[in-house]
Amino acid sequence: MKKNIFQLKKKQLVDIAKDLQKKVESGLEKDDTEIACLPTFINPKAEIKEGQSTVLDLGGTNYRVAVVDFKDGKATIHPENGWKKDLSVMKEEDFTEEDLFKEQNDPIKEIKRTKEMPIGYCFSYPAKSLPNGDAELLYWTKDVNIEEMVGSKVGERLLGYLNKENKPKFTGIKVINDTVASLFAGLTDNSYDAYIGLIVGTGTNMATFVPAEKIKKIKGEKGEGEKITGLIPINLESGNFNPPHLTSIDENVDALSGSRGSQRFEKAVSGMYLGEILKAVFPCDEFEARFDAQKLTSIMNYPDRHKKKYVDVSRWIYKRSAQLVAASLAGLVAVMVKHNKSIKKIRLVAEGSLFWSEYRKGKDYKDLVVEELQALLIEMNIKDVSVDVAQMDNANLIGSAIAALS
Repeated sequence: MKKNIFQLKKKQLVDIAKDLQKKVESGLEKDDTEIACLPTFINPKAEIKEGQSTVLDLGGTNYRVAVVDFKDGKATIHPENGWKKDLSVMKEEDFTEEDLFKEQNDPIKEIKRTKEMPIGYCFSYPAKSLPNGDAELLYWTKDVNIEEMVGSKVGERLLGYLNKENKPKFTGIKVINDTVASLFAGLTDNSYDAYIGLIVGTGTNMATFVPAEKIKKIKGEKGEGEKITGLIPINLESGNFNPPHLTSIDENVDALSGSRGSQRFEKAVSGMYLGEILKAVFPCDEFEARFDAQKLTSIMNYPDRHKKKYVDVSRWIYKRSAQLVAASLAGLVAVMVKHNKSIKKIRLVAEGSLFWSEYRKGKDYKDLVVEELQALLIEMNIKDVSVDVAQMDNANLIGSAIAALS
């Protein structure tokens, strides 16, 4: 491929940003839209002085368990970085809900708990938040498909299983998306006007806070007539965004996926799919079956070991991914500023191996995103708003603990 079909011009990126802005506004007005904008009915405490919770973090392929202990407002994690387990087995066809619960329970036996405590469950799949802090699974992504769990209460069933298997028991469970966990973790620095949680790893998604009166679909009621007010955490499920200016290669990747027509943005951006894009450019060449963003960046970082055509196309795909993320962020910032014109300083807590990946021969992914985002904000006349990108160790664990203790 001699021509870079993945190159996006500034006008095209602005088109993408404005399209996302429009679709986010639609998602805040009604259900069953392209960008779902799922409210999370947990009001996070901006500051937690004391408290303990067990945190479960279920991602695309990895699972972590930890106890998060707040003392004098500072969070300590036991064990450090959490007890980790590979859970790619959950992608197998005959994997059941019972299998998942058993796999999730095993590491819990390895952590030290001396008293009953709540659970903060970071669940990285599309789920509808319920007023009691639980969530109902809408559908699976990332090649997981445990059909019996779709439509069920994610937290209630897991809590029941864990309390049969463990002592001391757990007092309750709060379920949040990984982007909402990153969003909550950002609150540990209260010097900002607004916050965004971003994931760019195996998958991709964004979350932010939206004033309750701007979310027309929740109708202002919660539970027993309690009025919903203030800022509501919103899980956008922006991986399902279908942006303009995708290519015929993206059409092929989508057609060959197990979820044709959905998660189009994720399939153009995230670590799980970047290798699939490269393979689709060279359909007659042989590549490894599992070819993710880590292997794509390896081609870029060690060009002497690979064919020049692979190196060039890998660079193009990598850069476009960062540009698309920047455009989506610009669109979200436009929504936030429209709702609150006093916003000038935004904290963006970003998670995901792709977002923090390094390119030895050029600009790292994060730098590409920041550079493009700044240019787009100027182009969209939002130049007086700054977005500070933060990398937090264990943001998912800390954010989930904040949810459990709120």
